[in-house]
Amino acid sequence: MLATTPKPPYYAVIFTSIRTSDDQDYIETAKKMEHLATLQEGYLGHESAREEVGITVSYWKDLESIKHWKVQSDHLLAQQMGKEKWYASFKTRICLVERDYGFERLELT
Repeated sequence: MLATTPKPPYYAVIFTSIRTSDDQDYIETAKKMEHLATLQEGYLGHESAREEVGITVSYWKDLESIKHWKVQSDHLLAQQMGKEKWYASFKTRICLVERDYGFERLELT
């Protein structure tokens, strides 16, 4: 499902990663981070996909909200575990969304 976002401007955090083979606690932690992000002030939604490269885009009201999420205590621990065992490499990019548009097919029943 695509995230429902407000009229721009808002921010997108793009997290791309390549995983290691170590799956211990990864799925549980990822689910916990997803849930905790939804509780953060300024969180607007997210979208995620994984094949060889994982891509998660989360949407935020402002840069301050992103900064608070970055230093949230459980998120800090997950970041450390990611560096130590779950990711071979990753990159985080923060972008200002100035314009968006889309299409949604409405199914007729």
